[in-house]
Amino acid sequence: MHVSSFVRMLQTLAITGPIYLVIGLGFLAVRFGVFAKVEMRILGKYVVNFALPALVFTALSQRPVNEILNGRYLLGYAAGSLSVMLVAFGWGWWRQGKSFPLSTLCGLGMSSSNSGFVGYPIVAQVVGPSVAAVTLAMCMVVENLLIIPLALAMADSESAKGGKWHRIVMQSLVQLARHPVVIAIVAGFGVALIGVSVSPVLSRTINVLATSSMAVSLFVIGGSLVGLQTKGMRRDVSVIALGKLLLHPSAVGLMMWLAPPADPALRVAAVIFASVPMLSIYPVLAQKYGFEGFCAAALLLATVLSFVTINGVLWLLTSVLLWAA
Repeated sequence: MHVSSFVRMLQTLAITGPIYLVIGLGFLAVRFGVFAKVEMRILGKYVVNFALPALVFTALSQRPVNEILNGRYLLGYAAGSLSVMLVAFGWGWWRQGKSFPLSTLCGLGMSSSNSGFVGYPIVAQVVGPSVAAVTLAMCMVVENLLIIPLALAMADSESAKGGKWHRIVMQSLVQLARHPVVIAIVAGFGVALIGVSVSPVLSRTINVLATSSMAVSLFVIGGSLVGLQTKGMRRDVSVIALGKLLLHPSAVGLMMWLAPPADPALRVAAVIFASVPMLSIYPVLAQKYGFEGFCAAALLLATVLSFVTINGVLWLLTSVLLWAA
């Protein structure tokens, strides 16, 4: 029994090890001047604008619509994420006496995952790239169409008067509608719904872009961590980091246990996506409210701690819950 658990732990480390080695490589490349930190933004733009959209489009366009629109997955992931967001907001607003915008940012940090840059590479190794890409698209639907717009509207609502928050939500949705990943989601759904086939040349071109997303995105995460500090705010950022890494996957896992999707691989993917650190643009979204340093510190701590927590989640899924083989 002990030998079996040890073997499973080694298998878990074999999955996450390469992920964090590439993140570490990105960190060292920037730390020792091989790349400038500003160049990580350029690589990140490439991933967000080309590689990830290609990955999402490929996954959605090549599957039947009934496999893509999994109601239980979407409902479970959305319910789990939304509940964590509201709990975190309540903790900041009522218990800690933080400002409305900062409390909302605490909720956003605990409930929004870095699905594309960190989640997909791990999920792809556990359940396969095909299922991982489809679940990635569904997670991005929840994050981009529910969690992020709601958080931005809440953060701005303190100064909203006379229905201004409605305009804030609309502006957020308009901006998201122009996002390359959202466009890829819509295009992929459209191709799957109509049933048309993409030409071989275009399909291979998109696949080339899609396959580059994993390595480049992890490299960018590592390089982006250089220079971030947690000094002076470790207590609060620790709560956010641990809430993201432990509370979010627990809430999503509970929803997936109460109403599991027909395919067991989907609930495994949902929990893993929820267990990764918060989205990489988290500090960017906080700039408007003056809390980018606080959010960057939370991102740094969550990324460092996630090596331990994600391995723990994978061990729990495989050795205790037996959700994954």
